[in-house]
Amino acid sequence: MYAKDAQPLPRLPWYKEFWAWFILTPLIVVIISCSIMVSLAFRHKDDVVMDNYYKEGRMINQRFEQDQRAAELGLEGTLRFDFSLGEVHLALQAHDDGVLPEDLLLLLDHPAIAGRDKTLRLQSLAPGRYRAELTRSLAHRWYVYVMPVAERAQRSQAQWRLLGELDFDLTDDLVLVPH
Repeated sequence: MYAKDAQPLPRLPWYKEFWAWFILTPLIVVIISCSIMVSLAFRHKDDVVMDNYYKEGRMINQRFEQDQRAAELGLEGTLRFDFSLGEVHLALQAHDDGVLPEDLLLLLDHPAIAGRDKTLRLQSLAPGRYRAELTRSLAHRWYVYVMPVAERAQRSQAQWRLLGELDFDLTDDLVLVPH
C-alpha cells in the first residue's frame, strides 16, 4: 500500500546534490592550492649563483693561491659600513705598504640571489685607508671579498684576496684576514 502511494523524490541536478560537493570540494581546493604553489615556485625560484660549476671547480687552486699570497703579504683589514653617511671604509695593513694598490674592488655577494650582488670600488684616501659610497643600506647575510682588480669579471686574476662573511642584522663591521 505504501509502495503504490509513494511518489519518487524528484531528482536534483548533480551540482545541487550535497554528496557531489562533499567529494569535489577537497579536490578543487587541492588543485587550486597546488597551482598557486607551483606558480610561486617558478616565479620566485632561487638563483644559481655559480653558473659554471666545472670552471669554478678548476679555479679552486687559484683561489687557494690568492689566499696564500694575502697571508704572505701580511694583509689584514677592517671593513666598516656607515649607513647614515652611505659610506664604506676599509683600513688595510700589510707588511709592506708598497703592495697596497690605489683602488680595490669590494664585492658583496648575496648568498641566494645573484641579482642582489654589489660591486664597489674602494678608492685610496691615504696609504692603507680606502672609501666607497653605498647607494643603499644592506640587510641580512652577505659574502664579502676585497681584491686588487678593476672589475668583477677579473676576480680570478687577482693576485690576492681577503674574504669574510657579514650579517648586517648583527654588526656593521668585519675583520678581514686571509683564509
